[in-house]
Amino acid sequence: MAELAALAENAVREHPAEALGYSPIDGLPALRDQIAARFATPELQLSRENVLITTGGMQALELLGKLFLEAGSTIAAQSPAYLGALDAWRPSHPRYHAMDLAAADCDPHRAMDGARFAYTVPNFSNPTGKLVGTAMRKTLIAAAEATGCWLVEDDPYGMLHYDGTPLPSMIGLYAKAHPGPYRGPVIYLGTVSKELAPGLRLGWVIAAPEVITAMTTAKQGGDLCTSGLCQRIVLDALSSGLTERIRPATLALYRARRDALCRAMSDHLGDLFDWEVPVGGMFVWATAKDPALDTDRLLRTGLDHGVCISPSSVFDPEGRNHNAIRLNFTLNPPEKLAEGIRRLAEATRSLLLENAA
Repeated sequence: MAELAALAENAVREHPAEALGYSPIDGLPALRDQIAARFATPELQLSRENVLITTGGMQALELLGKLFLEAGSTIAAQSPAYLGALDAWRPSHPRYHAMDLAAADCDPHRAMDGARFAYTVPNFSNPTGKLVGTAMRKTLIAAAEATGCWLVEDDPYGMLHYDGTPLPSMIGLYAKAHPGPYRGPVIYLGTVSKELAPGLRLGWVIAAPEVITAMTTAKQGGDLCTSGLCQRIVLDALSSGLTERIRPATLALYRARRDALCRAMSDHLGDLFDWEVPVGGMFVWATAKDPALDTDRLLRTGLDHGVCISPSSVFDPEGRNHNAIRLNFTLNPPEKLAEGIRRLAEATRSLLLENAA
């Protein structure tokens, strides 16, 4: 916190024109250069022309809708899907081709055929917390190339890897097969919300230059530019190594909270739900063992018991999935997580008794 405060003060004192004035629509050139350098590899050659700075990750999703969607357009989307993305595109009333990337019979080529773009969160998806394997990532890239469909790789949680070895990004996998200045079909989205602070409201898009140009035009009609103060703080945080210095403590804190939540779930919910312990991210996805348990009703019953969950229906574009819940473990300390799970168990058993009456 003190380091961020110092960076904010330095931004205003040393760079008042950048911090307090209007910024270029596509972002401060130095920050775009910094983002390009952060993600570039010998095969994935990036320059500032590949980077757009956005006002949070949500703006990137909104701009995708502005750029690609018309009324009734089709989106191929990882299922269950991030609620924020569904909300961003709701004004266009799109149709969805669902992709359950963990299913053995998932066919991305079929889902992406005719879609304006495919939306994925391969690292610790919101809401499921699942990690998409390397083989499926390659399958998605191949489907994008075969169908001409843009492939969106939304990666807000990639830095929150607690166990095992991180997997290669899809934009990186594409570049390995097509080295050189990047002009591929993968549109990569990132944010500092999970690394520094969500209140900074700063994200980025890495894509082919023509996509960046088009999204910049769409952004101009929205907010004109992202906060120069936030851009300057993030630029200095990245260039000074602040994000790398604080990451070990962040990972240790979140890993302990994940373990506390899953331990409490084993103690109180083992006979009620099935779930997997995520190797990263912020969420646990739990599926009710009793198919008659409606998690929309569980939300209301849970509130009566002083606990709040996210029901699976809100992550389904058609609202038909009613048998699972999303639980977050990063916000609260272990003792509060344990108490929340105890209350959730009480609420679940109360609802099941009500169903049986």
